[in-house]
Amino acid sequence: MAAILTDLNRTVIAGIILAAVLFIIYFVTQGYSGAEFGIFFFRWLHVLSAIMWIGLLWYFNFVQIPSMPKIPDDQKPAISKVIAPAALFWFRWSAMATIVTGLIVAAMYKYLGWALTLGLIDGDPKHTMIGIGMWLGIIMWFNVWMIIWPNQKRALGLVEASAEEKTASARKAMLFSRTNTLLSIPMLFAMVSAQNLY
Repeated sequence: MAAILTDLNRTVIAGIILAAVLFIIYFVTQGYSGAEFGIFFFRWLHVLSAIMWIGLLWYFNFVQIPSMPKIPDDQKPAISKVIAPAALFWFRWSAMATIVTGLIVAAMYKYLGWALTLGLIDGDPKHTMIGIGMWLGIIMWFNVWMIIWPNQKRALGLVEASAEEKTASARKAMLFSRTNTLLSIPMLFAMVSAQNLY
């Protein structure tokens, strides 16, 4: 077991194998409907990528940013040169995967237009709520790709920038990351309530 758990790739492969076993159980006990399973599969991918995205967002805001002032200056390069770039890679691509799979799920369920228009077309409160969640997610995705990531590249020295630009970029990235943390709370409420309260 230690051989699996000490290597991330083996750990992920083991998780996929266990998920495949659950698929076999589903197949044997429920039969197989390609359309139903397809929708489920994209929803599962949506949830997996969202967990990665929001988990990293909360890691940055609840752990990394508050801890940086406590880290001695000689140790900060480990964060800025190694940990932050790797975390930001998974952060931005999990944001992309979350948005893409979410839009696919909404299209497969045939409520994409109703949700994007906040239920104004059909008057369904469920579409209003899921639409609010979708728009909050889209705003958060935009912040990641168009504001946080470009500013983090400057702040971390991944692209050329003066000391003043690095400082200003770090602050801007932090403020938009905090904005996404703020938006993540009502976004998750809207998403979960659309599935459970409406």
